[in-house]
Amino acid sequence: MSEQTPDLRATPKPEAWRQLAQQIASVLEGTTDDITAMATISCLVHHAFGHLWTGFYRVVTPGKLLRVGPYQGTLGCLEIPFGKGVCGTAASTKTTQLVPDVHAYPGHITCDGRSASEIVVPVFDRMGALIAVFDIDSEHQSAFDADDQVQLERILAWFRHP
Repeated sequence: MSEQTPDLRATPKPEAWRQLAQQIASVLEGTTDDITAMATISCLVHHAFGHLWTGFYRVVTPGKLLRVGPYQGTLGCLEIPFGKGVCGTAASTKTTQLVPDVHAYPGHITCDGRSASEIVVPVFDRMGALIAVFDIDSEHQSAFDADDQVQLERILAWFRHP
């Protein structure tokens, strides 16, 4: 296990994701605790790419309410109702939300006014239940693309495995 979180911003994106996925798998080897995994994934993804905010909103009332979980970055919203904003939409639809310009997104919840783009990925447990959403905010527009979506969905599949 590496003692340092690598800064992968200067690394070509496919190689950066490969290295990051390998590091996450290595660090989480033998771990079974979801909160520990959430904290670790938040830290490693955040520091690898230097985004504004990286973290989880946990499902506390199924179908109704998300509450901030482990994260890195600026202060996050404490609670988000299902169906509200990008995170609430990802939770209610159970689909990844890729938003190139949050200011053009109807109903966007502004937790940090510097946020310009966002990706939110639903997180499921091994029984297929939604347990959280993983949210990354960038201060740059169009910071995320389909490759980021695929790689994040692969990394977050960790929660589906026993």
